[in-house]
Amino acid sequence: MKYTRFDIPGVVLMEPVVFGDERGFFMETWRDDEFRKEVADISFIQDNHSLSVKGTLRGLHYQIQNPQGKLIRVISGEVFDVVVDLRRSSTSFGKWTGVKLSGKNKQILWVPPGFAHGFYVLSDVAEFGYRCTDYYTPEYERAILWDDHDIGIDWPLVSGGLPLLSSKDRQGVAFKDAEVFK
Repeated sequence: MKYTRFDIPGVVLMEPVVFGDERGFFMETWRDDEFRKEVADISFIQDNHSLSVKGTLRGLHYQIQNPQGKLIRVISGEVFDVVVDLRRSSTSFGKWTGVKLSGKNKQILWVPPGFAHGFYVLSDVAEFGYRCTDYYTPEYERAILWDDHDIGIDWPLVSGGLPLLSSKDRQGVAFKDAEVFK
């Protein structure tokens, strides 16, 4: 596994070694001992899987209590994946980074607890899987507006149109009004 770190402390892009031939491929997507040594000494307790159509934007989500670290990969299709640092004590507080994750590039993104997360679907359909370090607790879930001007995410919107959003995401709050971490 190759590990690439970002300017935002704690966020890591992982590139697995892929063994392929005419039959297909094999890759190791996660290994506890190596992850603990290279990325974070943390346990995963929940796996999630979603499917979304082109133009869907999910996020920017986080849990203000029971914050979730997420190990993210796209199984098929392609997304633009974004994380926003919500740790007030961090030198990168309020900053974002984004990467294209796809079934083709097979990259995996580690998002530590203390971040808002979202993704935008670039392909016709995308299957998205992620491991979490804490359970989903809806009463603590929060959403920041995807197009918040203070954050300034440069989403690669399909044909410049508005994304498909859930009602929950349309009702997100501005970054300046969001609950954040210490």
